[in-house]
Amino acid sequence: MRLQEKFRIAIRTENYALSTERNYWSWIKQFIRFHRMQHPEQMTGDDIQSFLNQLVLRRNVAVNTQQQALCAIVFLYKNVLGREDIQISDWLHARRTKKLPVVFSETEAKSVIAHLSGTPMLVAQLMYGSGLRLMESIRLRVKDVDFGRSEITVREGKGNKDRVTVLPERAVSGLKEHIDLSRVLHEKALQEGVSFVHLPGALAKKYPNAGKELAWQYIFASSQLSRDPRSGNIGRHHINERSIQKAVKTAITKAGIHKHASCHTFRHNFATHLLESGYDIRTVQELLGHANVNTTMIYTHVLNRGGRGVKSPVD
Repeated sequence: MRLQEKFRIAIRTENYALSTERNYWSWIKQFIRFHRMQHPEQMTGDDIQSFLNQLVLRRNVAVNTQQQALCAIVFLYKNVLGREDIQISDWLHARRTKKLPVVFSETEAKSVIAHLSGTPMLVAQLMYGSGLRLMESIRLRVKDVDFGRSEITVREGKGNKDRVTVLPERAVSGLKEHIDLSRVLHEKALQEGVSFVHLPGALAKKYPNAGKELAWQYIFASSQLSRDPRSGNIGRHHINERSIQKAVKTAITKAGIHKHASCHTFRHNFATHLLESGYDIRTVQELLGHANVNTTMIYTHVLNRGGRGVKSPVD
């Protein structure tokens, strides 16, 4: 069996996300090419060390990039090749720099949203109003929104964790309209004999008829049917995240905001504006889904005025 096929079986058995599968295989190919197409079975921990070192010395990658490369190679040796004995010597670590998140002011955030419309506007409201990541927003299913309790359940967020966050009132009408649209698309697909919808992990076996239920359909459903890259089944997936990213970038420009901002900036704003409003950091931590409060502490820099609250001598 070819190495790629062994890798595919191993990573899908562990229920890794498709994006992770693609990223890991990309790093494995780079690792093999770096060592002139030598098979990983014939390599040692020193070969892994030299590959990780060149990422820093020649390509100047960020620490998270180097860490992802390491995770991919470790997965290859332990889960695919069964090499539990592999030892990696000390390697040159990429330097981790301390960076504060880019945030909008409340006026700037509202201005960006005002330059959006339709689906991009609704997704931005969820990122800003619920603290959702972009992919968490567009992967929402009908069953994940509880209008009665005004809450959203995020399934399999970062770290494969579930969490509950607030449902902003401003997004309610838009969500209901999108659910109605998903219902129309779903009923049309059922009439055409199409009922497949992607389910994570082993849920497809546990709920074989889930694809026929509206509850499991994506709220931000694509208007086009597509083929699942893993199963090969034809069904309806969610919209492409790039359309939202492009719309938000355009809105930031139109709003005249000169910051290195993106969709994720809305999530930063959710945290900082809640802290500014007096909510305790533990509550914000839970809403964001951070495993450690230290991760959330980075947002406390906004609790004071700019420049750590110091009044400039020129003023």
